[in-house]
Amino acid sequence: MSGKDRRGMDRRNFLMASAMAAPLMGVGAATASADEERGHSHRGTTTGAESLAADGWRRFRGRKVGILTNPTGVLRDNTHIVDSMVAANMPPTAVFGPEHGFRGTAQAGGSEGDYLDPRTQIPVYDTYTLTAAKIADQFRKAGIDLLVFDIADIGARFYTYIWSMYNAMHAAVLTGIDFMVLDRPNPVGGTPYGPMLDPAFSSGVGRKPIVQQHGMTAGELARFFDAEFLPADAGGRLRSLEIVKLKGWRRDDLFSDTGLEWVLPSPNVPTPETALAYPGTCLFEGTVFSEGRGTTRPFEIIGAPGIDWRWAEALNQAGLPGVRFREHYFAPTFSKWVGKVCGGVQLHITDERRFQAIRTAVTMLVTAKQVHPDVFGWRPDNFIDKLSGSTRLRTMIDAGATVNEVIGAWRDELAAFARLREQYLIYR
Repeated sequence: MSGKDRRGMDRRNFLMASAMAAPLMGVGAATASADEERGHSHRGTTTGAESLAADGWRRFRGRKVGILTNPTGVLRDNTHIVDSMVAANMPPTAVFGPEHGFRGTAQAGGSEGDYLDPRTQIPVYDTYTLTAAKIADQFRKAGIDLLVFDIADIGARFYTYIWSMYNAMHAAVLTGIDFMVLDRPNPVGGTPYGPMLDPAFSSGVGRKPIVQQHGMTAGELARFFDAEFLPADAGGRLRSLEIVKLKGWRRDDLFSDTGLEWVLPSPNVPTPETALAYPGTCLFEGTVFSEGRGTTRPFEIIGAPGIDWRWAEALNQAGLPGVRFREHYFAPTFSKWVGKVCGGVQLHITDERRFQAIRTAVTMLVTAKQVHPDVFGWRPDNFIDKLSGSTRLRTMIDAGATVNEVIGAWRDELAAFARLREQYLIYR
C-alpha cells in the first residue's frame, strides 16, 4: 500500500470512528428578522445556506443535488449543511471535497480521497487536483443535476477553493447541469488590491487573471467566472447559475462585523486575524523563510534561522498602518525548518480596518532583504512567481526597488480589474 493510500485509509477510519460517536441531530429552522432583511442588525449576517435551511431545504425537492463543501459549510448553530439536509429528509445525492477534504482532515496540498461518508452514508468524491473533464466524469457517475457550492473563502487568489469552484463550474458546463452558490462573506472585506495574475503563470494557486486580494464573495466570483472565463475554456456558459445571496453584508464589512462564528477553512487558518494577514504573508511560502506552518499562528509568525531583532525593529520603524511587529523565536513542528530555531517576527494587528496585508508583506520582504541579505532568499523553484502572478515582484525586489515602487507597478492593472468586476458585484 502506498503512503498516499495509507493516509487515505487513516483519514477514513478516523471519520468512521467520529461518526459512530455522533448521531445525526435535527436542525431548527430560523427565520430572518425584519432587521436582517434591511441590513445590519444585532444578529449580523445571514448566509445563503441559512436562508435555504430556514425553508427546510425545499428548494432541492425533486433534484439530484451534489454539494461541493468542507467544514465551513455550516449553519449558525454550527450544524453542517449536509447533516442538516439529511435531518430534513432532503439528503444530497453526493458530496464533493476540495483541498483538505470534505471533513477537513488533510493538511496543505492533500485531500481525503473518495469514500462513503460514515455519518450520512453519502458518497464523497475527491475533486482536488482533478481536471474539469475528470470532475465531469464524477458528476455523471453520481447522477447529479445540480451542483451546489458552499465553502468559506478568505479572499486571496492563491487560496484554492475558488479554483475548485471554477473547475466545478467548468464541469457543470460539460455535463449540462445547473450550478448554485450558497454565498458567504468575504472575511477580509470587499476592496480589491494587489497585482494581476499573468496567464503565463497560471497554476493551482491561481488559475485565471484576477488580482491577489480580489475583494469578492464566492457568488460574485461565480458570476465573473461564468461570463469572463468559461466561454473560452468550456465552450459556453453555465445552463443556470443561481446565487443564494447574503443578507446583512456590506462591502466594507470584515468578519468581525458578521456575527458569525469562525470555522477553520483550512488547518493553517485558525483565526480571523490569520485570514486578514494571509493575502499578504502567504507570499513567504515562496521564500526560504518559514511562513509559520508548524506553529500555532501560521502566516502571523514569520522567520528563519539567522534572523534577529533587527528585522522587527526595521519593520516597526516603517510605520505601517494597523500592525506592530514583535521579535519572536520559534521551532516549527512541520513544513520548513522543522525543529530548527528560527528568529523572526509575529504580526500583531492593532487596527483591522487600517491594516493592509499586501503592503505589509511587501514591506516585510523588502526589509528582510535589506536587513538580512545573507539569510533572505527565494525558493529555488521560484514559486513566488506563481503566488505573486508574475516575475515582477521577485525581480523588482532583487533589483532594490522600494515598497512604493513595487506597489506602484500594479496600479493600472488593479484599476482595470476594479472596473471590470463592477458589473458582477452583488453587494454594496
